[in-house]
Amino acid sequence: MQPDVTGLDKRFDYLVPDELVGRVDIGARVRVELHGRRVGGWVVELTDAPAAVEAAALKPIAKLTGHGPSGELIGLADWAATRWAARRMRPFLVAASPPRAVTAIPAARRTAVAPGPSSPATTGLLAAGGGVLRLPPRTDLLPMLLSAVRHGPTLVVVPGHEQAALLAIRLRRANVSVAAVPADWAAAAGGVDVVIGTRSAAWAPCAGMACAVVVDEHDEALQEERTPTWHARDVVVERCRRAGVPYVLASPAPTLVAVEEYAGDGVVHPPPRRERAGWPVVTVVDRRDEDPWTRSLMTSQLIERIRDRERRVLCVTNITGRARVLACRTCRALVRCESCDAAVGLDDASQLVCRRCGAERPAVCQVCGAGAFANLRPGVARLREELAAAAARPVAALTGAGAAAEGPDPDDAGVVVGTEALLHRMPTADVVAFLEFDSEMLAPRFRAAEQALALIVRAGRIAPEVLLQTFVPDHPVVRAARRGDPTIVVDAERARRRQLHLPPYGALALLAGPDAGDLAAQLSGAAGDDRPRVEVGATGDGRHLVRADDWSTLGAALAAADRPPGSRIRVEVDPPRI
Repeated sequence: MQPDVTGLDKRFDYLVPDELVGRVDIGARVRVELHGRRVGGWVVELTDAPAAVEAAALKPIAKLTGHGPSGELIGLADWAATRWAARRMRPFLVAASPPRAVTAIPAARRTAVAPGPSSPATTGLLAAGGGVLRLPPRTDLLPMLLSAVRHGPTLVVVPGHEQAALLAIRLRRANVSVAAVPADWAAAAGGVDVVIGTRSAAWAPCAGMACAVVVDEHDEALQEERTPTWHARDVVVERCRRAGVPYVLASPAPTLVAVEEYAGDGVVHPPPRRERAGWPVVTVVDRRDEDPWTRSLMTSQLIERIRDRERRVLCVTNITGRARVLACRTCRALVRCESCDAAVGLDDASQLVCRRCGAERPAVCQVCGAGAFANLRPGVARLREELAAAAARPVAALTGAGAAAEGPDPDDAGVVVGTEALLHRMPTADVVAFLEFDSEMLAPRFRAAEQALALIVRAGRIAPEVLLQTFVPDHPVVRAARRGDPTIVVDAERARRRQLHLPPYGALALLAGPDAGDLAAQLSGAAGDDRPRVEVGATGDGRHLVRADDWSTLGAALAAADRPPGSRIRVEVDPPRI
């Protein structure tokens, strides 16, 4: 029995009492007495022979709570615990269990009709054993899902709750029986045509599963933020491999991992002309000829669009506040903190504030004493003022923390400026303008190019036009978006990552926390013994990177390392933002 207790990675033996014989099965949710208190847990193994003590000495199971994950999912959880260095199965068993006790599984309710319309590309891909399907951003996903339903009971995993709910409604209108998990967990275990949900649906029951579909394989929401940092795509692929059924990984911009590891004979996609038609119009504003000291994010192309009162324009920048990087207009020196030498920004009270050490001082240049500054990277609050002046109409501001106190309601405004939270909050617009797209494309993350292209994909689903302001108009991301050809980014990433041994050509984990250094030192000193060989390096901020040739080697090395009880270490396997 695996207890449902945080931090407890041991299994315990219990006796199945006579009244529960035949009712307790692998995966059942039970309650037992453990150290003087009642706790819940899962039955992960049944045997006639007691492990270490006589059967008479074993405590009995106190209560059968209800149904839980199947034996196949428990085996998958055991694999995932090594793959993502979890050291225990509990997080995966929680994801695979119903949110409330399920004491009875309903009868299957499958339809006998072949729903339409269908997608020939999906049908062919499933018949060939599955793989990666590239569909442009503005493609209707329903034909793909209905083609999968024709193949048999289908598991569908999508990144967002709203998307899952909308697709479930559309499938039901097509006379398909649907279980939206986790709410419909029991129906999914009983048997329906489609089991659909967000990331955790990768662990949902799907009676008689004949195939699986992962929508928007590129989306970061498919990866768990908490440790263990498992990815729904990889769980679904392994689940299908064990069940011997095909899968479809669908995305407008498949990641290099999907292309290299799961595409089989190659990525399936529409003809180039049809694929390009499904992408938004991408307008590129080349800023290379601008004077560095007179640069403004208010380009003529942007002003033309925000002044058009017939258009709704979303302006995206991931810099919050008023200003993050300033330079003196008199001596052109970058304004730095006098305490720690970091670049300082301007707060709402017109004080210079260091975000590294928190030091504050008046807005005066420490080199020449001048008080006028060039705002090299204005934040959302400052940009709202500049946009309002340029557009001659009110501008709303919106960040991940919510709407700004000043300005109109974002839902009613014709121009809205904010972080990429805009792309999740606003359902439609006429133009999405990325004011400083270089900060996304050139971010110090090895997946920056894929993540930047994913932003364009999301923007293209909101608006027919995407405007990119950039000093690097020849970047692979820009060229891929303009041509509607994500292969350009994949080819560029393939060469770079292979040279640096980054995923998928290597395995990577990030260690953080007060005791991360001890684990890193242990892994570094393991080269001479019989442990799997890994490389360990420091990031300079107290964190450590661990790299191995493959995920099996990395998982085995982290599993073999000694982590004393109570040690505080966060292990991110395949970190998305490093």
